Amino acid sequence: MESFYALALIAGILVAFVLLVLIATNRNSFKVEIPPDVDQPSKLRLYHCVYTLVEVLAKNLERLGIFKEHVLIRLIFDGLPACRDSKLFIKDLRFHEVPVRIYLPRVPSASKRRGVIFFHGGCGMFGSIRCYERICRYIARKSDSVVVSVGYRLCPEYKYPAQTLDCLTATVHFLKTAESYGVDPGRIIVCGDSAGGTFTTTVCQELVNRGDIPKICAQVLIYPFLQALNFNLPSHQKNAFTAFLSRERAVHFILKYLSKDCSMKEAVLAGSHVPESMNLKYSKWINPELIPEVFKVGYKPPLPTSFLPQVHEETKELLKTRLSPLLAEDAVVCRLPDTCIITCQHDVLRDEGLLYKQRLEDNNVKVTWYHVEEGFHCALGFFGYGIFSFPSSSKIVNHTVNFIKGY
Repeated sequence: MESFYALALIAGILVAFVLLVLIATNRNSFKVEIPPDVDQPSKLRLYHCVYTLVEVLAKNLERLGIFKEHVLIRLIFDGLPACRDSKLFIKDLRFHEVPVRIYLPRVPSASKRRGVIFFHGGCGMFGSIRCYERICRYIARKSDSVVVSVGYRLCPEYKYPAQTLDCLTATVHFLKTAESYGVDPGRIIVCGDSAGGTFTTTVCQELVNRGDIPKICAQVLIYPFLQALNFNLPSHQKNAFTAFLSRERAVHFILKYLSKDCSMKEAVLAGSHVPESMNLKYSKWINPELIPEVFKVGYKPPLPTSFLPQVHEETKELLKTRLSPLLAEDAVVCRLPDTCIITCQHDVLRDEGLLYKQRLEDNNVKVTWYHVEEGFHCALGFFGYGIFSFPSSSKIVNHTVNFIKGY
């Protein structure tokens, strides 16, 4: 017994030593700015440090050839399994080979219910149906809706644009078969957070010309990623070193999502991947001048940068509407459904939501906007964990539910 305790002590000391070495050799990775007015700053700092430590550990394990970086991060993303829910029927199905989980309220309905299609976030590399289990259950219960959570394929195992195509496939299938699940096909809402917000936007844009299926009645975009043209907007500067999704980390994940060389990160951050003609063309839609003054406190225009044709050629996908739906033409945007946009003050992607709000309103699309002053990117993912959650997590979900109930 004494030998067991001795071995356990030695193992503990070794683990602590390894962790200290990782922290010491990766100090820049732990650099973070936690504003005093963010939701529960001490808790957020702790969570960010734990996540960063896991990320650093994962990168080192990949270098050693033990397993890929994304494997360990996915385990963290998945969280703890949820308990049984007596108020819902929960079924795992496949929509044309795309895995989905359907949440149906057990209480009988006198009429057909609304349907909600949910695309989870995670940069196209992380996240899962299980990861968003608590969120989808809550939406189904509180809005009395049939919720479909889509388990699209992840990269790097499945290359871009497999993720978008899976979301499109699942959406079209549900629109066509909604009645068999007790859903009114004219009351279907598409919803997603972060990269899931990108997929939501793209799906709605790509289906505007489809006349053979019912129209989506509304979309919910929760702190969505909507453009890769300009990474020097006011929110990029203000939240450059914020928790979980820093400015640098955002570009790193985008390049990994596209299976591109991450050494181009600095060039993309500077804007060297965009030719001047394209900057001029899209300046009417992506421009710091379009951001309300209240969100531009302390903003400094970036210095001019040189265009790098080789980087542009390697990263052309960044500027396509499938990845940057904010660049879609007015002829598409004006035909989009009613939209709810939820932004967070302490989010590097905040201004993308603000710019898309403006574009939709300019095209006479009805927009409902909620801004969570103390919110941060990834806040939604902590929903449903009791004392380990954040008040902003609940605010985001409840804003979503309240909007959905209007349809």
